Formats: sequence, C-alpha cells, structure tokens
Amino acid sequence: MAGLLRIILVMVVLLSFLPFAQTAEPSGDALKNIATLKPEPAYSPVAAEDWLLVKGKYKAQVYRTITPGEFVLSNGLIRRVFRTMPNAATVGFDNLMTGQSMLRGVKPEARLTIDKKEYAVGGLLGQPDYAYLLPEWLDKMTADSAAFQFVGVSFGVSQERMAWKRKRYSPEAAWPAPGVSIAMEFRPPVEQLNGVRVFVHYELFDGIPLLSKWIRIQNDGDKAVRVDRFTSEVLAIVESGSPVESPKGWVYPNLHVETEYAFLGMEADGANKAVFWVPDPQYQTQVNYRLQTPCVLETRPPLGPAITIAAGGSFETFRTFELIHDSTDRERKGLSVRRMYRTIAPWAMENPILMHVRSADPKAVRLAVDQCAQVGFEMIILTFGSGFNIENESPEYLWKIRELVEYAHGKGIEIGGYSLLASRRINDENDVVNPETGKPGGFAAFDNSPCLGSAWAQDYFRKLYAFYEKTGFDLLEHDGSYPGDVCASTKHPGHEGLDDSQYKQWQTITQFYRWCRGRGIYLNVPDYYFLSGSNKTGMGYRETNWSLPREQQILHGRQNIFDGTWEKTPSMGWMFVPLTEYHGGGAAATIEPLKDHLDAYEAHLANNFGCGVQACYRGPRLFDAQETKAVVKKWVDFYKKYRPILDSDIIHVRRADGRDIDCMMHVNPHLPTKGLAVVYNPLGEAVQRKLVLPLYYTGLTETATIRHEEENGKQYRLDREYRVEIPVEMPARCVTWFVIE
Repeated sequence: MAGLLRIILVMVVLLSFLPFAQTAEPSGDALKNIATLKPEPAYSPVAAEDWLLVKGKYKAQVYRTITPGEFVLSNGLIRRVFRTMPNAATVGFDNLMTGQSMLRGVKPEARLTIDKKEYAVGGLLGQPDYAYLLPEWLDKMTADSAAFQFVGVSFGVSQERMAWKRKRYSPEAAWPAPGVSIAMEFRPPVEQLNGVRVFVHYELFDGIPLLSKWIRIQNDGDKAVRVDRFTSEVLAIVESGSPVESPKGWVYPNLHVETEYAFLGMEADGANKAVFWVPDPQYQTQVNYRLQTPCVLETRPPLGPAITIAAGGSFETFRTFELIHDSTDRERKGLSVRRMYRTIAPWAMENPILMHVRSADPKAVRLAVDQCAQVGFEMIILTFGSGFNIENESPEYLWKIRELVEYAHGKGIEIGGYSLLASRRINDENDVVNPETGKPGGFAAFDNSPCLGSAWAQDYFRKLYAFYEKTGFDLLEHDGSYPGDVCASTKHPGHEGLDDSQYKQWQTITQFYRWCRGRGIYLNVPDYYFLSGSNKTGMGYRETNWSLPREQQILHGRQNIFDGTWEKTPSMGWMFVPLTEYHGGGAAATIEPLKDHLDAYEAHLANNFGCGVQACYRGPRLFDAQETKAVVKKWVDFYKKYRPILDSDIIHVRRADGRDIDCMMHVNPHLPTKGLAVVYNPLGEAVQRKLVLPLYYTGLTETATIRHEEENGKQYRLDREYRVEIPVEMPARCVTWFVIE
C-alpha cells in the first residue's frame, strides 16, 4: 500500500510540472459548430470558368470534411483546410484553379513572444518529411504541449476594416468585400498567462483567390502583458525551384502577399515591410546543399511591436492578404493584383479630375475654382509652395479657408491642400533619434524626420483633425508620410523606446488615414497606404524629368503610365503636368503661355485622360484663351463620356519608344463598352499600320464590333487566341482611339 501511495505521489508531482494547457481541449460547442457545417462539395480538377471574367461565381463558404473536427475555407478557387484535434493547424492549402497543393508542411498558426518568452499558437508535431504532406500522416501527429491550445471556433461573414464614406464617383464596389470569416480561439500553455486568449482570424472573399489573416490577443487576466514580437502567418509553401547551390536571386512561390504594414514606397514590393520568405530548418530533404531555400512565408513586423496590453485590454495585429496566382503571365498576374485592390481597397478607384493651384491667395483660388467649373475639373489642391498652411490655427485663417471651401462647393468643386510631414527637421527634442548615436540625424529615410510619437507630432495630428472638422476641406495631399523610421528616444510621449517606436508611429498615421476614409476625405499620399485608407500615390516618375524639353516629357509620360499600371489601376497613380516651370528647364520645358504651346498641352491631356489617369496640373490657371479652354474641355468631356471603361484595367499592348505607334487598351467584360484602345503616333510623319489587339479580357469570344472614335462600327472575328487585327491610319504626332463593343 505504501508503495502504491509513493507511486501516486510521484505521479502527482510529475503532473504538476506539465504545461498548464494539457487540460485544454476543444469545447463541445466548437466541435458541434463544425459538425453543423455543410459537407465540402467535390471539386473539378481546375476551376471551370475564368474568375477574372465572370461575376457572381465562386462564393466563399465554410465546410466540414469527412474528418471529425476538420473544416475548410473554400470559394472554388482556393481552399484552406484546418484540423482542430489534437490542436488546430492549417493542414491543406490548395490552388483549385490549377489543381496544385501549395502546402508541404504543418506549422503553427502564429508565433508570439510574450514577456520575453516564445510560444507557438496551435500547430502539430511529428511530420516525417517536409518536402510534402500526406493525409495519412496527420492522424499520427501530436500537439505541442508548450503551444497555445485550440479551444473553440466561430464562423461569420467578412466585416469592413474601416468606414468608407462615398462622396465622389467610383466604379461600383461592395463594401465590405463579401465573404466569410472564422475566428479560432487558443488558450495559453502556462499559468503565468492565465486569462490571455489568442484569436486567429481569417476571411475568404467571394470571386477572387484571396484571403486575409490576422490575430487578436485578449488579456482577461489581472496584470498587464507585453507582446514583444509576433508572427501572424507561418506557411510552409512548396518551393518554386530546387537549386543545389544558392542562386544570386531566389524565385519565390507564385503568391502575391501584402500587409497593411507598408510605408516608404510607391510600389507594393518596396513598401511592404512585413513579408518574409525564409528557409525551413525542418526541411532536411531539400535539394539546396545549405538548406537555404526560402520556402516558409512569415508575416511579422521587422521590429517590435513591444506593445503592452493592460488587464482587460486587447491588441490586434495588421492584416496579411494572400492572393494566389493561377499563371506566371505578367499581365494576368497584374490583373489579379488590380482586382485585389478593387476588392479590399475600393476607395482607390475614386478618380477625381484635379488641379494643383500654385497660389493660396483667395483671388487666385477663386479663379482656379471658376476655371475648373467651366471645363469640368472636380477638385483643387492648394499645392506645396502655395502659401497654404494646414498648421495655422488662428480663427481668422480658418474662417478664410472656410469661405474658400464654401465658394468651391458652391461651384461643385472639392478643395483641399498640401502638408509636409516626415521629410523635414523639427528639432532635437522631437526628431527621431538614431539608435547608434543617441542623437537625431544621419540615419532616417530623409536624414531627419519628426518622430510621430513626439510631442510635436501629437500636436500636429491634433491640428489636422481639427482643421478638417472646422473647415470642411475635402482632401489632404500628405507628403513625406511616415516612412518607417525607428526612434531610440525614451522621452517621447507616444512610445516607450526603440522597440515599440516603429509600430506605434505606424498606428498613429494609419489611424488618421482611416479617420479620413470614414469622412470621405480624399488622400493623395506618395507612399503605399492603400490598405490603410489612402486613395492615390504617384504613378512612378522622376521629378526632374519635368524639366526636360516638352516633347520628351510627353513620351516619358506615356512610358510612366505603361510601366506604372502593371499592378496599379489607372486611378491609383497620379501623373504630373507642369504648366509653369518646374525643377528648371526654362522655356523649352514650360507650357505657359498655354495658348502658345497648345500642341504640347493637348498631348499631355491626351496621355492622361486617354489612359484614365489623373494628373496634377500645376499652375495658376487651366486655360488662357478660348482655344485653350476648348482643348481642355474636349479631353475632360472625352474622359467623362467613357469614364467607366477608362477607369477599368489597362492591357499593355505596346510601350512607347518614339520609334512607332504605341497603344494601351482598357478592358471590362461587365460593361456594354468592353474595351477602348488608345493609340499614339509620336512620329513626325503619317502612318498606316495593322494593329493587333488582344481581346480575351474583354470577355468577347467570337466577334467584336470596333468603331474608330465616333464613326460607325465594323465587325471583326476573333482568332483562336482572342485577337483581332485592325487597320490604323494616323497623321503625324496625334492620338486616336477605338471603341470595342
């Protein structure tokens, strides 16, 4: 008997050292919720219809599988499979458009460092080989006792990430993007974190191979906890190549991954700071000799966040968006990315016709308002160097601005202004502090920059919020937006030190942009803040090129638009037209007097309006004579007549090179006007050409009616690659267009 008691005592002592979450099991409600889901339907090997051409297909759903406790997010284009016992993990990720499995291994749902200790969230152990994942292995895999344990799941529909007040024209778009959502709940493995709950959220959207993911940490305990680090996505993806030696440049898996944690860049690739492709140390059978194949997707901030969650508080991470490609073709991949933005950032489709007014003097502003109203422009920006000061809080100044707003609104014109943020120096107390030297300067993106956690920045944003509430301004052009600088100061009120400085500064700027989006304030921001509420960024050009001779500016402009719209819609990038001298260049570069250089002015108008792209027309006026006014109005009227198709996606037919005609074509299978091809002749002589137009993305399959400008249409039969060949006759240095119906 004594021996038995001794054994029991030893067992109790040993059990007391086991992780706290050993008792955590999926609740009965969780398993019941899964069991009530519809069974997953059978899929054809590949998606039957092209998702880029059809509407109303591929609805997102949550299904159960034949395995108890297992469920699937699927929309017929992609599917992600989750097993919940003995712990929750992604155990399948399939591209239903190609029939390929993308997942080669099971990883945790997330990783957290809380109070300096690392934890996995979910996941399974025991996979024998990470080159591939066999279903029969899953039943033998075990839970990691040191990880957060799955206890429940809820299902719902997608929710809006921010409010969007629709004040101006944009293509029809649903908001929030329709789809389904899930939230998996996990409990901690140790008593020290008792009361801390982690929720892993997913949304899958209708009609597009796109899902989003984020995590939320709820602290229901009686003491604060600190989230030092997080990795909100960990996916072991099938590698794109298997080089034995490490190449100079790796080819990553065919996914477009983007997060809201983006700054310092006019392109998604450069601005996206939280997406990492890293080697997999568990993948011991890979071909690469040094085991360095980048085949694990991780999304995490490069620093921090070092966020303290008070008792009763919560913290939600940025969202990751995963777009699965079904092709390696550049145009198709670009169309997919553009569809993603139309789905999850539809405010970026707002495309007002705008003017940059060079002077904020009330008389000059009223002149610009009157001219905009006469020719059909829709928005005025009091530009840099105009004398406008958004930080001026005097009642007299605010009243003067309010009067200008009322005058502009009375003429149907929206009005806003320019503010410089990060690319300037304030002082040693408020600028970001170099962690190497302990002093400002010499390391920030713009050498010096105010810290958005400083006292100056807190006052600056207070002024911005108040300015828009008091004046009714419609727009902000926010130059030098937060560029991702870190700050080692421990004296700034908006952050504690270096580790939390980047994340908290990002929170400051994105909270303001979301506030603007909810009030319909248009945002021109020269950084990639689309997923956080901004409307437009630069198309991509070199500022000093606008000091080149006029003819070179025009050709460069078309090249910039052609190159900038591979992944941007036309509405997402602004161009520039320097009506007055800009960055030098003298008389050869300047359009003013406008009537004296009407050919160059019209060429700029044709470049931009023909491509559905809005430019910043910077100067004191839009026209200086009746003939100038007529030309401006002609192209504004053209854009407004064909606005739905011109705001649609661009197919890149032939890039401008000055050696022959060039062409960009808009397509939209859901409009009566299926396409509009704009053709430019840069040559000093008339031309006759045969132009091949690829019409697949118009949705037409057999025939197309094509008319030259406003002439009668002619029917063409599409060849087996959905192309037509049309004759083009053009005078020297001119533009024309063809409407496809």
